[in-house]
Amino acid sequence: MPLNSTRGAASAKALGLTSAVKVYPYTLDFLVVAGGGGGGGNTHGAGAGAGGYRTNSYSITGAGTIATITVGDGGAGTAANIQGSPGSVSTISAPGQSTITSAGGGGGGTYAGKAGLSGGSGGGGDYNSGFGTGNTPSVSPSQGNNGATGSNTPPGSGGGGGGAASAGTAGSGAGGSGGSGATYNITGLAYAGGGGGSYASSGGGGPGGNGGGGNGGSYGPSNGGPGTANTGGGGGGAERNPAGTGGTGGKGVVVLSLPTASYKKASTTGSPTVTPSGTNTILTYTGSGSLTT
Repeated sequence: MPLNSTRGAASAKALGLTSAVKVYPYTLDFLVVAGGGGGGGNTHGAGAGAGGYRTNSYSITGAGTIATITVGDGGAGTAANIQGSPGSVSTISAPGQSTITSAGGGGGGTYAGKAGLSGGSGGGGDYNSGFGTGNTPSVSPSQGNNGATGSNTPPGSGGGGGGAASAGTAGSGAGGSGGSGATYNITGLAYAGGGGGSYASSGGGGPGGNGGGGNGGSYGPSNGGPGTANTGGGGGGAERNPAGTGGTGGKGVVVLSLPTASYKKASTTGSPTVTPSGTNTILTYTGSGSLTT
């Protein structure tokens, strides 16, 4: 079942009465978002990168299991001067189709040269450490963007993590902003926003990117905000006094869309959320599962 980018729709036949039957081929559209990275800890903690964001479609030519799905967890945020943990991959596969893998978001960096980690989108870094690279491993179209190095403008800040639609920012007089997520046209929702970086003064933690990125912490209230569950958003970076913990990355998600005429005779595992949408049905998976038609 080769990948393609052409939308299609199944039509219904009448057999005697007006009972609908599946007609092949039809098109299955999908979105695969990995788990976001965890925010960096404690001193100038940087925002984490969002989970990789990949969307495409493929043609279904006959009956069988057409999608086997895994959904990645978000990475843990950290305390002390330690990078956040990376998020876990999400995948979709089917017989005859190359497995599509979205890479987990890179963990946010922190003070003392602890750079942000690379991943679907890259984690940000402290002003004296590097940022993580997005779209790692490289795929086309790109699954994400780079993080940013924090600002050395006193009192210093952590950079924002990358998002699906844009890179993180360094910030100026505040923590860096997380990169923007991308809106999936089939659901109308944004996913895979980067986490915001922290700021070493009260207030001023960087905002997370739209699409579930967690906000950065600041001196005083210090923990980074978590990425939103089932968006793949990156966790926000943490700041000290007291020692803060970076935000946990948001769990990923897989979304499928297929003609309702075919879905009516389908079976699923994993208990996806089912949403009618015009002539199609949308299945949203927040855990592992499958679709058979």
